[in-house]
Amino acid sequence: MSNNRDNYWEDEEEEDTEQYDFTSDTDLVKKLRKALKAEQKKAKDLESSLGELTKAQRERVLKDVLTSKGVSMKVAQFIPKDLDASEDAINSWLEENGDVFGFTVEKKPAVQERDIASLRQMDAVTQGAFAPERADEILMKIDNAESADELLGFLRSQQ
Repeated sequence: MSNNRDNYWEDEEEEDTEQYDFTSDTDLVKKLRKALKAEQKKAKDLESSLGELTKAQRERVLKDVLTSKGVSMKVAQFIPKDLDASEDAINSWLEENGDVFGFTVEKKPAVQERDIASLRQMDAVTQGAFAPERADEILMKIDNAESADELLGFLRSQQ
């Protein structure tokens, strides 16, 4: 080995130039190769199964979303294959590109008229009501009243 640091690895490679004969495999090597081939086959089968399941799931999600939106299934062939197969991703793609296929997104009003009427009814009912903390305070004052006059005075003040 030389003392030159730049040639350190080159010198070492020259020492390891032994020739190996792979034709005379041992039983262990044969078993390992057989196990490796079996594992590779199993991995290939799993990958193909995963691909089929992913494709089927994508088609199902596409069908569900498109039918719920009232869009023809023919549009599915134009949706990019690399698009995430989620309802949100498909909805956003439809919002961006739906006008090409004659699909317009219906904007729902923020609050419907029926909801506004219900909110007004709740406001009318709760307008003069006591908050739970206030009710506890009132009950405590009633329980702690020492005389009938004190109790009547307190009740008149609450009207």
